[in-house]
Amino acid sequence: MRALREAGTRREVDRTASSQGANSPSEGAPRRAGRRALSSVAGQVFWLQSAIVVLLIGTAGVAQVVQARHASEAEAGALSLGVAEAFAHQPGVAAALRSPDPTAVLQPRAEETRRASGVDFIAVLSRSGIRYTDPLPWLIGRRASGDWARALTGESFSEKFVGAPTEAIRAVVPVTDARGKVVGVVTAGVEITTVSEAVNRGLPLLAAAGAAALALAVGGAALVSRRLRLQTHGMGPAEMTRMYEHHDAVLHAVREGVLISGPDQRLMLANDEARRLLELPADAEQRDLSDLGLDADFAEMLTSCRPVTDEVHRAHDRLLAVSCRPAGRHGGSVATLRDTTELRALTGRAEVARERLQLLYDAGLLIGTTLDVRRTAEELTRVAVPRLADAATVDLLESVLRGDEPGRPTGTALCRAAATWAPGTPRPPEGPIAVQSDDSTAVPPGEAPAVPPGEGEGRPPGGGRALLVPDLAADSAWRSAQPQLAQALLDNGIRSLIAVPIRGGGAGLGTAQFWRAEGRAPFDVDDLSAAEELVARAAVCIDNARRYAREHAMAVTLQRSLLPRELPQQDALDVAFRYLPAQAGVGGDWFDVIPLPGARVALVVGDVVGHGLHAAATMGRLRTAVHNFAGLDLPPDELLSHLDELVARIDQDESADSQGIKVSGATVLYAIYDSVSGRCVMARAGHPPPAIVSADGTVTFPPVPAGPPLGLAQLPFESSEHLVPEGSRLVLYTDGLIHGRARSIDDGLDLLQASLARSAPDPERTCTDVCEALLFPEPEDDIVLLVTRANRLPAAHVAEWDVPQEPAAVAPVREAVVAQLTRWDLEEAAFTTELILSELLTNAIRYGTPPVTVRLLRDRVLTCEVFDTSSTSPHLRYAATTDEGGRGLYLVAHLAERWGTRYTPDGKIIWAELPVGGNGGPLAAMFDEAIE
Repeated sequence: MRALREAGTRREVDRTASSQGANSPSEGAPRRAGRRALSSVAGQVFWLQSAIVVLLIGTAGVAQVVQARHASEAEAGALSLGVAEAFAHQPGVAAALRSPDPTAVLQPRAEETRRASGVDFIAVLSRSGIRYTDPLPWLIGRRASGDWARALTGESFSEKFVGAPTEAIRAVVPVTDARGKVVGVVTAGVEITTVSEAVNRGLPLLAAAGAAALALAVGGAALVSRRLRLQTHGMGPAEMTRMYEHHDAVLHAVREGVLISGPDQRLMLANDEARRLLELPADAEQRDLSDLGLDADFAEMLTSCRPVTDEVHRAHDRLLAVSCRPAGRHGGSVATLRDTTELRALTGRAEVARERLQLLYDAGLLIGTTLDVRRTAEELTRVAVPRLADAATVDLLESVLRGDEPGRPTGTALCRAAATWAPGTPRPPEGPIAVQSDDSTAVPPGEAPAVPPGEGEGRPPGGGRALLVPDLAADSAWRSAQPQLAQALLDNGIRSLIAVPIRGGGAGLGTAQFWRAEGRAPFDVDDLSAAEELVARAAVCIDNARRYAREHAMAVTLQRSLLPRELPQQDALDVAFRYLPAQAGVGGDWFDVIPLPGARVALVVGDVVGHGLHAAATMGRLRTAVHNFAGLDLPPDELLSHLDELVARIDQDESADSQGIKVSGATVLYAIYDSVSGRCVMARAGHPPPAIVSADGTVTFPPVPAGPPLGLAQLPFESSEHLVPEGSRLVLYTDGLIHGRARSIDDGLDLLQASLARSAPDPERTCTDVCEALLFPEPEDDIVLLVTRANRLPAAHVAEWDVPQEPAAVAPVREAVVAQLTRWDLEEAAFTTELILSELLTNAIRYGTPPVTVRLLRDRVLTCEVFDTSSTSPHLRYAATTDEGGRGLYLVAHLAERWGTRYTPDGKIIWAELPVGGNGGPLAAMFDEAIE
C-alpha cells in the first residue's frame, strides 16, 4: 500500500523527468561491436552456453516482472474497492447526493479521503454517470465513461478500465439510501502508470541478481571453453569434421598403406591397405614393430625414423615402395606403402584407357559441329587420325549424301564422303582410297570407294557387324576377295584394318574403315571397341545431318511452291523482288502482288513466326486467305481484321493438340495502290513500316499505324492513305533485312534509308543495292524485299460522267460512252459495253441513291464502273419464267470477264471488266450469227 502511495506522489515528477529525458539528445554515439565469425569449437561452445544462460535469466526476469505486475494490479484493485466502499458508506453521502449542490458537500471529503488512502482518484457520480467530484475539477459535471449497469443494481466490483481520461484499476460501488435504493455511484482507483512505477522500483534488484547469475554462468562457460580449446587446439567444427573424415579415409579408403609408430617403437596406427599389404594381425596396434613379422631391413627403417623416399622393400610376395618421415617433436615415424607390382601393370592400361576416353571426348566436341553430311564424315576421319589409325575413310550411300532415306545399294551405290591419312604414311596407288597429298586431306567426293571386307554385291552397306583384321597379310579370305586392292595396300605398308558399319535410325548409312601401317601395333579388340563407339557417335550426327538436309529440301520446295513463281501482269507498278531463305532453315516470310479492279494493285508482305515445314505451310495458308479476302475487295484494315480472326481460329485448332504450334505473332503489311489517283492505302499488323523513295531520292517512312501482330490482341486495325507521286518507289520488306543479333532495328532502318537514298531508280537495281548494303554474311532469318515504282494511268484513259437520277438519262450516257470508245479505237467493244452499262446504270437509278457516276478506265482491260451512295449491292440469281426482272446481272456475268461490287466510304461501286481488242463479246457474236 505504501509503495503504491509513494509511487502516486512521485508520478507527476517522474513523468516530467521522463519527458525531458526523452527529448534530450543522447550522450555519446552508441557502441557498434562487430560480430567476429566463430572459428573454433571452444568459442562456439562458450557463446552457446552464454546464450542459453542469457535466455534463462531473461525468461526468469520477464516472469518475475509479470508476476509482480499482476500482484500490484490485484493489490491496487483491493485498495480501490476498499476505499470506494468506505467512502460510499460514510454517513451523509446519500443525503448529499440528494442535496441541491452535491459537489460542494462531497468534493472536499473526496479529496481528503483520496490523499489519506493513497488512491489516484475518487469520483462520486449520479445514477446517470454525471461526475459530482473528481481530482480534476474540469471533469466535474461531465459524464463518465463506463458500464454502470451492474452498480445501479447494487453490485460492487473492480475492473481494469481502459479509456478517458486515463487507464486505471478502479472499483465501482453503489451509494444506497436508508431504503436500499441506489442514489449514486462512487468510483476509486489507481492509475496504471502508478502500478507500473511500483513494479519498476523492484527492477534494479532483479537486474542485479540476474547480472550476478550471468557473471557466474559466463565464468563457468569460459573455464569449460578454455579446457576445450586446449584439447581441440582451437580448431573449428569444419576443421574437426574434415580431420575425422580424413582420418576415416586414411584408415579405410586410401589405396596406399599408412603406418604410424611411436617413440617407443610401437605401432600406433595401421590403415586397411597397410594391413593388407603387410598381412598384419588384427591386434597389431600397440605391439612392438619387431613382433609384427616384418622384414629386418623394413623394421630397422621404421625404428630408425630416417627420411626415406620410394625405397623398395619386399614384403611376402610383393614389392613395396616405402616413404618414411619423422612424425614430429614427440618422436616416432610415419611411413607410406605402395604396391609397385600392381601399379606397374595398371599404369599402361590406365594410360591407354585415358587416351581412348580423351578420343571419345574430343569426338563429342569435334564431330557434328555442322548439319552437313560430308563435313561430319570428314570430322570423323580427322578425329580418328592419327590417334586411332594411320588412315580413315568414310563411304556413304548416295541417297544419304542427298538427304534421302537410305535404300538397299547395289554396285556403286556407295560414294566416298571423306578420307584422311596421317603425314608420313605411305601413299597407296591411284585408286579407290588414293590421297591428294602427303599431308592427307580428303579424297575427292565421287570416287569409287574401297569395298570393306564382308561387304559385296549381296550385302547392304552398313549391315552386319564390325570387322577386325589384325594382319591383312595373314588373312587369306580378304586377300582372295580383293586380290589387286589387297596387294596394292600391302605393297604400300598397310597392315591392319577395322571396318565398322554406320547405322542410323535402324538403317545402314555406309561404312567407316580405319587402317594402320607397318611400324605401329596392329589393331586389337580394345581398338575395335573404341572404333565402334567412335562410329556410333558419328552415325547419330550423320543421320541428323541427313534428316536436316531432307527436311530443309522439303521445306524449301514447299515454300518456293507456295511463293509466287512469276508476278502478274499489270501496268500500275513496276515490281522487283528478292527472296533469300535463312541458312539455319526455311522460314515463313512471303510476299504477293495482287491486281485489283479499277487499275489498282494490292501489295502484301508477311512474316510467320518460326522456321521449318510448319512455318512454310502456315505461310501458304495465310497467302491463300489474303488472296480470298483481296478478291472481296476489302479495305486494308478490314482485311487484316479478318486475317487476325483466321489466325485466332487456327491457334484454337492447334491448341486442341498438345503438340500444336501456334501462329500467333505473324506480321503482315497490306497496301492498295490506285494508279488513277496515285494514292496508296496501307495497314500493318506488327510489321516494319514501308519506305517511300521520291524521284529526287528523298526517303520517308510514312506513319502507318502499327497494329498488333496477328492472333495476339484481337484489336481493330487502322489504315492510312498516302500520296505516291508518279516515279516514286514504294519499298516493302521483312524484319530479317534490317534486324539481327548484331544489329538493332533502329540501326537497320538507318542503313536502309541511306541505301535507298543513293540507289538507282530502277527497282531491280534498287533490290541489288539494298541487298549489298544490308545483308548479313550468314542470314539469320528469311529476307523478303519488294520494290515497286509507281505509274499513273493517263488522264486520257479515264472518262467519267455524272448521271441524273431519272431513267431518261441512261440513253445520253450510253451515247457518250460509245463516242468515248470510238475515240479509244474500241468500237468492237461498244455493243457489249453498252449492254453492260445499261444494266448497271438502270439498277443504280432504280434501286440506288444519288449521286450516280459512271467511269470508264482503259488499261489492260476496259473497266466500266457505276457509283452510287447506297450500301445495298445486287446479287446474281436465276429468274423464274414469270419474273419480269432479275436477268440483268445474269447478262452482265456472261458478257464481262469479271464483275463485282466494291464498297467505298461514300457508297459502292459496281464494276465490270471487258477485254480490250475483242470482238464485242459472246452476245455480240450470237447476234452476228443470228443476223447471218
